[in-house]
Amino acid sequence: MEMQKVPEAGYPIKGLPVAGLQRSLSLANLSFPFKLWKSLRMAAQIVKEFRPHAVVGVGGYASGPVLRAAQSKGIPTLLQEQNSYAGLTNKLLAKKANSICVAYPGMDQFFPAGKIKITGNPVRKDILDLSGKKEKGIEHFGLATDRKTILVLGGSLGARTLNQAVLQDMQKLEEAGYQVLWQSGKFYFKEMLAKLEESGLKHIHLREFIREMDLAYAVADVIVSRAGALSVSELSLVGKPVIFIPSPNVAEDHQTKNAMAYVSHQAAMLLRDAEAVGQLKNKVDELLQDAALAATLGENMKKLAKPDAAKAIVNELEFLVK
Repeated sequence: MEMQKVPEAGYPIKGLPVAGLQRSLSLANLSFPFKLWKSLRMAAQIVKEFRPHAVVGVGGYASGPVLRAAQSKGIPTLLQEQNSYAGLTNKLLAKKANSICVAYPGMDQFFPAGKIKITGNPVRKDILDLSGKKEKGIEHFGLATDRKTILVLGGSLGARTLNQAVLQDMQKLEEAGYQVLWQSGKFYFKEMLAKLEESGLKHIHLREFIREMDLAYAVADVIVSRAGALSVSELSLVGKPVIFIPSPNVAEDHQTKNAMAYVSHQAAMLLRDAEAVGQLKNKVDELLQDAALAATLGENMKKLAKPDAAKAIVNELEFLVK
C-alpha cells in the first residue's frame, strides 16, 4: 500500500524485496535468505546515500534491514511499536535502539524498560473534533434521520468474517429499525453488492471504501471493527461504543490482545471471529438497548485516547537528533 500512498502524498520512496518468514512449512521460505541478504545490501546503500540523522522503524519487514544498517553506523534509531504484543522485527532491533515508543502499558515484557516511552499511535487529525458533522454525514451517505446507525469497518481490503456477519443479519438489523453503513473492502465489494441487491433492503448502505471517515464516525451509534493497532487508536479518539471482532489470522493473535486492552477497562465489547456470523445483531442489541452501557464504553474509550501521539514521537525523535 505504501508504494502507492507515499508517492501520492508527494514523497519519494524506495522499496526492499524483504518479506516475512512463513511460520508453516512453505516453499516461499526458501527465498527468504536471498531476499534478506539483498535487502541488507540495499539498505546499507540507502543509508550511506541518504545520510540520515536518525532512523525510525515501525515494525514492518523493511524496517529490519534499514535499522540494522543505521545501528551499525552509530546512527540513532527509534522504534514505534503499535500493538500491545510486540512484533518480531521490533523485538530483534530493541537491544540497539535508542528509544522505543509504545501505545500500551506493560511493554517492558518485550523491551528494555529504560528505553520505553508511552506515546500512543499517530492517527488522522480530522477525527479529533466530530462536533457538527453528524448532519453532514447523514446527508453525504444518504442515511435516515430516525434510525440508529451501525458502522462496520473491515479495512481497505475487507474482512470476510465481518462481511459474512452483516450478510447473515442485515435483514434482521433493518427490521429492528437500524441502518448499516458498511465498508466491505475492495476484495469483497462486488460479491456483497450482488447479494445486497438481491435482498431489496433499503437501509443497508454498502461502500467499497470510505474516505470521509470523520463523517462516518460522526453518524455512527455503534462501530463494528477489526482490532488492528491503528484502528484501535483511532477509535479511542472517536469515543463511540465499539464491538471489536479481532482477526485470528495475524501473528501472535495480536488483534485479540489489542482489543482486550480496551475490554479489560470496560471501554469496548469483544465478539470472537468464530462467533461473529449469527451473533452480530445480538451484540448490537445489547449495546443499543442499554444506553448506560453504551455511554460507559464511549467514555472509557476516550479516557484511553492519546491525541498527541504524533507530537510526542516527534519530540522524542528531535531529542535523539540533538
